[in-house]
Amino acid sequence: MTATTTGGHKTVNTVLGPVPASELGVVAVHEALLSVVPGAEHAYDVSMDRAEIFETLARKLADFREAGGTTIVDSTGMFHGRDVRLYEALSRATGVHIVASTGMGPEEMLGGYFLTPQTNPPTPWPAEKFAGLFTQEVTEGMVVPRVERRGAAGIVTTTATREGMTPTDESLFRGAARTALATGVPVSIRYGADALHDLDVVLDEQLPADRVVVGGLDRRDAVAAGTPLEVARRGAYVALDHVGLDDDADHVDDRQRAALVLELVAAGHGNRVMLSGNAVGVAKGHPDYDLPFGYVAATFMPFLRAQGLSDDDARRLLVDNPRDLLARR
Repeated sequence: MTATTTGGHKTVNTVLGPVPASELGVVAVHEALLSVVPGAEHAYDVSMDRAEIFETLARKLADFREAGGTTIVDSTGMFHGRDVRLYEALSRATGVHIVASTGMGPEEMLGGYFLTPQTNPPTPWPAEKFAGLFTQEVTEGMVVPRVERRGAAGIVTTTATREGMTPTDESLFRGAARTALATGVPVSIRYGADALHDLDVVLDEQLPADRVVVGGLDRRDAVAAGTPLEVARRGAYVALDHVGLDDDADHVDDRQRAALVLELVAAGHGNRVMLSGNAVGVAKGHPDYDLPFGYVAATFMPFLRAQGLSDDDARRLLVDNPRDLLARR
């Protein structure tokens, strides 16, 4: 279903098929189009009106294009509202490239099937089973429940338990890394208690560090420990992906994010930094987070430039780094 090159150029899997990586333009690398808490779609007080959802997302994606955005990565994974047919229609209607994701996590958000022991005595799902599941979504297409496979996932995303990686989380991370090795797509991880430990788990699978983006590194605990700089030194991408979140106890604010970006660039790691807003286009079963998808490009980047970021570095953060990560190898 997919190919790593088109006419000799590296490609990226989008919901409408592979596109040349050079055509991605400005990328929002960690967002959520439709985010549904598992089970909320069955709640009596939750509307899942597809026409209404489409209209809302189409308007927000049009605004994203108006802000200069070209590609959006939906990082919800398999079971949090991902709707491949909806995303195909949105991409056709708006002209925005949509890269959808496979993967899942953390353990507490998995369905019972994935927590059912597969061995006697009981052990968590093994990494190879998760790898097989995720790999099929890249090579054969993403599952549309009870119907078919459509489109190919362009990235594997997984998250560890906030209090610390569990054995099941470790299987997820190792399975994600094996899928990346087998298919050439990258891995996006959200760390639990220790970003460097969680990064080491995927690197232990012999996945090159530049195929990994570590999200959530604008958390206060990570910034205080100097973790973003250490992740960059190891060769992985640093995602400061809560841009626009200025009043949260767990994350630094945009002024501190800007200072961190400039620090990383000054240290020679501008080629390892990515920015995103973790915005939610439509939320079901949890509170809205109605940040514009174009906030980084339209609002935060001008602020960064005013703080001294060069135009070349701005392009690197918004265009070059996401392109290099997403291009299949």
